Amino acid sequence: MSGLNIAVVGATGAVGREFIAILQKSKLEVKKLTLFASSASEGKEIAFLGEKIKVQPLRIGAFKGIDLAFFTAGSQISKEWASAAIAENALVIDNSSAFRMDKDIPLVVPEINIETAKKHKGIIANPNCSTIIFLLGIYPIYKKYGVERGAVATYQAVSGAGARAIEELKQQLALTMVKRKIKTEVFPHQIAHNVLAKCGEPAERGNTTEEEKLRNETRKILADENIVISSTCVRVPVFRAHSIAATLELSREFNIDDIRKLIEDTPFLTLEDKLKSDVYPMPINYSNKTDVGVGRIRKAEIFENGLSLWIVGDQLLRGAAYNALRIAEELYG
Repeated sequence: MSGLNIAVVGATGAVGREFIAILQKSKLEVKKLTLFASSASEGKEIAFLGEKIKVQPLRIGAFKGIDLAFFTAGSQISKEWASAAIAENALVIDNSSAFRMDKDIPLVVPEINIETAKKHKGIIANPNCSTIIFLLGIYPIYKKYGVERGAVATYQAVSGAGARAIEELKQQLALTMVKRKIKTEVFPHQIAHNVLAKCGEPAERGNTTEEEKLRNETRKILADENIVISSTCVRVPVFRAHSIAATLELSREFNIDDIRKLIEDTPFLTLEDKLKSDVYPMPINYSNKTDVGVGRIRKAEIFENGLSLWIVGDQLLRGAAYNALRIAEELYG
């Protein structure tokens, strides 16, 4: 019987469930799907292609016979179990931060550097969601004009903090409507009707880990150590689509109409750039979409060849599950 034996680690989490949903529509032929999660989720059933598959905990020998293992359960689980999957001859596509900056592990956005995936040694890393959405939005510009540096602000949906964060926003929104006391568990402050100027954990130079990821992963994916990215990553009360404001210094002169045409002609991008008509990408319109929206395109006087633009993409789908699936489709489809 043809097809792949596929495992999903972290199957009950937000990204895991998103991946399972889109796998059903993929061109990958699935022979058998095995679902893993924590012991708390053991026995839960998830529908897949007309079947109900029981979730099981990870154990020694769990990856025997698995061809492809998608890890979506966080860096600690990846560090503990990815080697076991590789030892059983499974290819690991890892959505966590565990291996992204390892020089021997490809960090892949298929539309940009799929050729590096073919050089894997058992693990391929999926980039951070903000990095994926940012790079997809600027890549055609980078390819033609080059980018020297960028000042970036991300407005990140709560889905980036997991399923519990989505539920926390839902509960807080409901409680504020009836003027009840707000409970905060996932975030340090109320997220409903609020903006938190911190995504990730404190890191070097006063940055957060999310801000460090955006800079370091951008350099690795583009294979460009000279590009300088400074970012501020912010959490906003949006459920699942990230927004990014980017001001770039291009390597040479450009024409705004040409920038718009580059975006318009790129298959995975949608141009929405009619400010007078209030047409620009909004997270509510990019939830559950694989395209990334680009708009608010204009020259930025802060740089000699300055360009500002606004980028929006679905965090769970385009920024995580779909990118991982696209890697697999390029390798096996």
